[in-house]
Amino acid sequence: MARSNIVIVVLAAGKGTRLKSARAKVLHEVGGRALVEHVVRACLPLRPRAVVVVVGHQADEVRAVVEPLGARTVLQEPQRGTGHALLAARKAMGSARNVMVVPGDAPLLRAETLSALVRAHEQSGAAATILSAEVPNPAGYGRVVRNDGGSVAAIVEDSAVSEQQRGIHEINSSTYCFALEPLWPCLAQLKPTNAHRELYLTDAIALLRERGQSVQAVLAADTNEILGCNTRADLAAADAIFRARKRDALMESGVTIQLPETVLIDPEVTVGEDSVIQPGVQLLGRTRIGAGCTIGTGSVLIDSVLQDRVSVRPHSVMRLSRLDRGSSCGPFSHLRPGAHLEENAHIGNFVEIKKTRLEPGAKAMHLTYLGDARVGRETNVGAGTITCNYDGVGKNPTVIGKRAFIGSDTALVAPVRIGDGAYIAAGSVITENVPPNALGVARGRQVNKLGWAAKRRREMADASPASHARAKKRRRAAAPRRRADAKRPAGRAGAKTRAAKRRSAPRRKSTRKPARRSVRARKSSRRR
Repeated sequence: MARSNIVIVVLAAGKGTRLKSARAKVLHEVGGRALVEHVVRACLPLRPRAVVVVVGHQADEVRAVVEPLGARTVLQEPQRGTGHALLAARKAMGSARNVMVVPGDAPLLRAETLSALVRAHEQSGAAATILSAEVPNPAGYGRVVRNDGGSVAAIVEDSAVSEQQRGIHEINSSTYCFALEPLWPCLAQLKPTNAHRELYLTDAIALLRERGQSVQAVLAADTNEILGCNTRADLAAADAIFRARKRDALMESGVTIQLPETVLIDPEVTVGEDSVIQPGVQLLGRTRIGAGCTIGTGSVLIDSVLQDRVSVRPHSVMRLSRLDRGSSCGPFSHLRPGAHLEENAHIGNFVEIKKTRLEPGAKAMHLTYLGDARVGRETNVGAGTITCNYDGVGKNPTVIGKRAFIGSDTALVAPVRIGDGAYIAAGSVITENVPPNALGVARGRQVNKLGWAAKRRREMADASPASHARAKKRRRAAAPRRRADAKRPAGRAGAKTRAAKRRSAPRRKSTRKPARRSVRARKSSRRR
């Protein structure tokens, strides 16, 4: 049922300084979507007169997220608080009688909760209705103080809470419904008397109370819904809640998820019954999985489509790919955009394919790259095969016919066609088309050189450092024996030979000085 008398205003102009980020706060993602996208999607089922998003920091980026959903945007420049944001959106509200104000950083809000708030507001006839929550630790939040009749007497900020009020656990969620007729005069009277010199909606609620208007509060059924995201820890907590919600919904629909806390699933993912999701899997984007499928540990599927009874073995990655019934991939397969495995086609470990279609029954099981290719039905692609599809300028196609056999370690240089039933010899580099039922061989002729290996081993042994070290050791060991042989007495023939050598050798001139004679000898020679 459409609600033409109400407009929803989403406050998304703030920067979010506590996140310490260059990105506007509402653009940060949890649960696979930007914060502000979650909020707008929660508002749309109410079918209001309009959803108006007040933008400020990084306005163009925020518009790019919300406008495709059907929301209108209003620029708040400068940003002077929540009350000022509502004044900036006044023209966009038109003739609506009521407005719901929702913070753009509260992604956990559900449409059911917002609808209940609108109904309570309309039924009570109050000037303002607050969405509140009971939390065990209200520190940091404004307290909702009620009077004896149960109406809201005041909203007291945490810094101004008295000792008596510290026992109050009901907090303000910053989500409100207002009747616009009494609200506009109060907004006009707002004064920037706070430390930030801004205009706050909570001050407008105080003015409504001063004028005798009724202010009510509705408790949220799930306290998690009112959580804002002001820090990185808040983002992580909100993301964990979203992921748990999605996993619970899938398990309730008949999907087995092993170790659910380790599995990451985006909100738009669908999985058929009796499928098994193993630990550490990520299902992202708009991935669709049929019935009876198995997704192996550590696999990542992004915007891909799997029909029934598909097996994705562990640690496979795919993006924008399609796997038809009974096909399989992995482990450690990589399917890039445009990959398509038709019925009962298979790729195995360390196989990468891109813009490639494997027809029914075709398979490439080991260490292969297929790019810009079409592989015919029941064709076998051997280990180590690659399609050389890039020539430095553009990508070229490879077409392999039906029931062909591609030998291991083959390079198919595109553009090239392999005919039906053809064989390609292992180790070939194919640069020309191969006719149907032909054998393509493109490799050097084998030559066997007898004895070459033994000769080579001897040369290597002689040239090795170890061989040199052994020869040196032998020489050192032989040197003492040679010296000993030189000193040992020789035989008769040897003695004659050495005597002859001594006689034939030139005599050396003696360098010794003649001995001096004694005095007696000299005298004796004179007498003679």
